[in-house]
Amino acid sequence: MTLFTRKKENPEFYAFFKNVLGFTPRHAELYHIALTHRSSSSIDHGHRVNNERLEYLGDAMLGAIVAEYLYKKYPLKGEGFLTEMRSKIVSRKSLGGLARKLGLTELVEHQKGQDGAFKSMGGDAFEALIGAIYLEKGFRFTRHLIIDKLLCTYLDIDALATTDWNYKGKLIDWGQKNKKKVTFEIVRSMVRDREGRREYECRVNIDGQPQQSAIEYTIKAAEQLAAEKTYKALMAAAPAAE
Repeated sequence: MTLFTRKKENPEFYAFFKNVLGFTPRHAELYHIALTHRSSSSIDHGHRVNNERLEYLGDAMLGAIVAEYLYKKYPLKGEGFLTEMRSKIVSRKSLGGLARKLGLTELVEHQKGQDGAFKSMGGDAFEALIGAIYLEKGFRFTRHLIIDKLLCTYLDIDALATTDWNYKGKLIDWGQKNKKKVTFEIVRSMVRDREGRREYECRVNIDGQPQQSAIEYTIKAAEQLAAEKTYKALMAAAPAAE
C-alpha cells in the first residue's frame, strides 16, 4: 500500500488533488484505499482492503450535504421535488459522469481489461473519495468542497431540475395512453461482493413481452434505468406515439 505515498512516484495523483480539489492530502494511504476498486483488493490481517467502506461513508455524507443544499436552494419546493433532485445528483449515472469530468476514474486501481464490468467504478470511487476527505478534513471542509468546488462547478443544477428523470412514471403513462400493460420484473439478484451487497436485474414487460433490462444496486434504481431504456427505444421506434 505504498503507491501514493511519494509524490515523485505518482505525480498524477497529487496533481489531481492540487489542481482539481485544491489541497494536498496528508494521509495518502487513506486516499489510496478510496481509489482501490474491490477487484484490486489487498489483504490486511485477514480483511480485504478496498474502497467499499469509504464508499458507504461517502454515500451518507454526500446524501446529507446535497439534501441540505437543495433545501436551502429551493425554499418553496415540496418534498417530492427535493427527493427527485437529490436522486438525480447522487445517482450512479450522475456521479460516474462527474468522476469522468474530474479525471478521477483514471486514478482508480482495478483489474485491467475489465473496465466494462465495472460500470459504477467511477461513481463508487467518487463516494469513497468523499468519505476519505470527511475523515481527514471534517464536515465543514467536505461540505464546502462538494457544493462549491464540485457540484456548482461541474453540474448545472438548475438545468438538472428540468431534466426528465422519472422514466418509470413516463412509461406507465405511455402504457395507459396506448392501452398497454406495463410491468416490472426482478429477473435476478446477485451477490456483489464478499460482504453480501447485492445488485438487481430488473426487466420491463409490455403486455407480457420482455423489453429492456438493467442492473443496479437497488430495485428502484434498476427499474428506473430499465424504464428509461425501454421508453427511449419506444420513442425512437415511433416518435409520434408519445
